[in-house]
Amino acid sequence: MSSGRIKPTGLMRLLNAFGNTHRGLIGAWREEAAFRQECALAAVLVPLGLWLATNGVERALLVGPVILILVVELLNSAVEAAVDRIGEERHALSGLAKDMGSAAVFGSFVLLAFTWAMVLID
Repeated sequence: MSSGRIKPTGLMRLLNAFGNTHRGLIGAWREEAAFRQECALAAVLVPLGLWLATNGVERALLVGPVILILVVELLNSAVEAAVDRIGEERHALSGLAKDMGSAAVFGSFVLLAFTWAMVLID
């Protein structure tokens, strides 16, 4: 189904995508304390993971979950923003959506801890 809007293609689409990404990252940094905290954690863990790893696979295993936390936090923040945009009144489904986003962030932290433990214990 077409919206009637002509969508950019090629280089223009790519430039627009970079602009959207930039605005999204700036907005997350400005509005989300959790994102800022996770960026600070990433600033420590990414270099540490690169230093502790002994090969490329270990580097990917140590750095990947850190990046995943940032991605999942961005998605969680997007869900929260969309829910808040709909209305401020309490609704069970709105609360569930926010709780599920929070659970996804928690799951990414569990993956981080498990992966680091498995790589570093070995």
